[in-house]
This record gives sequence, C-alpha cells and structure tokens, in this order.
Amino acid sequence: MIRKKVGVLVSGRGSNLQALLDACADPAFPAEVALVISNVPGVYALERAAKAGVATRVIPHKPFPSREAFDAAVDAELRAAGIEIVCLAGFMRLLSAGFVEGWRGRMINIHPALLPAFKGLHTHERALEAGVRLHGCTVHLVTPDLDDGPILVQAAVPVLADDDADRLAARVLEQEHRIYPLALRLLAEGRVRVDGNRAAIAAPGPTGALVNPAP
Repeated sequence: MIRKKVGVLVSGRGSNLQALLDACADPAFPAEVALVISNVPGVYALERAAKAGVATRVIPHKPFPSREAFDAAVDAELRAAGIEIVCLAGFMRLLSAGFVEGWRGRMINIHPALLPAFKGLHTHERALEAGVRLHGCTVHLVTPDLDDGPILVQAAVPVLADDDADRLAARVLEQEHRIYPLALRLLAEGRVRVDGNRAAIAAPGPTGALVNPAP
C-alpha cells in the first residue's frame, strides 16, 4: 500500500495533530504525517511531531510583507516534501484564496461546532448562549470562505444542563480526536466525491438518532 503523504499546519498545542499521529502510526492506515509546519515557534505541537519522528518547519508569519507571501513560503515547503494532503490542526491563520485553490479537494480542517452553525471563534460559549441541545464538531474540505466547504464527518454531543464552556469543549474535543483521523482515512482512500458544496462519502451511514433530552 502506498500511503498518502500528509502535511499538518499548526499554531498551538496540537492535540488534534496527536490524534492524526496516533492513527498514522498504524502501518495499515492509508496516510502518514510527513511534515508539520507551525507559524509560531516553540509550540507543543512541534514537540509532538519530533517525538513521532516527523520533520518540522517553523515559518513565523510576522516577517512576511503579506498573507500571500507567507502562504507561498508554506506552499513551497509542502510541495518540496511531496505532500499530497494538508490538514489544518489548530492553525490560527486565515489562508489566502490562491493557497486554498492550490490545494482544493486535498486540504481539510476541523472545526469545534456542527457547521454551518457557529462559524468562527468561541463556538462553545455561543452554543450555550443559543440554548442548543446538541453541539459537536465537523471535518470539512477547505474553501476560500471561513469554516465553509463540503462536510466530510461530523460528531454530536448532548449539551447538559450544568455545562459551562470548558466542560462542553472537553467533550467535543474527545470527538474531534475520533473524527479527524476518520476523515483523513476517507480522503486518503479516495472515498470522497465532491458535487458542488456537498461531499458524497463511500461509507456506511449510521442508524438511530441522538435525542436530548432523552424521551
């Protein structure tokens, strides 16, 4: 089996990176993390990559004169490493349209909400303020629009009566670590077909439903 080479862009502690590294440690997994790039020096995500024997690069964004110039530097590193799929894992930079188009259909992101609800930041606080009964996370293909693009995988958790943002975030994060490797597997195995803004997945669907509060 020829495994797809994955580049992961990070800016922080890298817990979702770790989930990807753990999945890729299985030789039967169809992808391998070959490069981790951070725009912030010294973050823990870089240590995670180093411990896994994965090459790392630090490309601070501040010295670049424009977003496009920074993105071009990142793109050059990815292509020099032979990267085939890009995963955003807590990468706190908006990417230019040109960069996104260059990786269209091959770049995925994980977002801590059930898109298209609660795009952007502070998703858990906003979910609690809105009074939703279900919250969760989404892995989607990246397009030039923020937190947009065809949805690959979602996971939902119930919002409990005594939840605060931290407790809710912790439960969502557990599901992020489950679905990000799954989405990468689906993409690496060629089981994703995009039609407009919808992704058709060649995989069995779930049965049953999650109801909150329980009937």
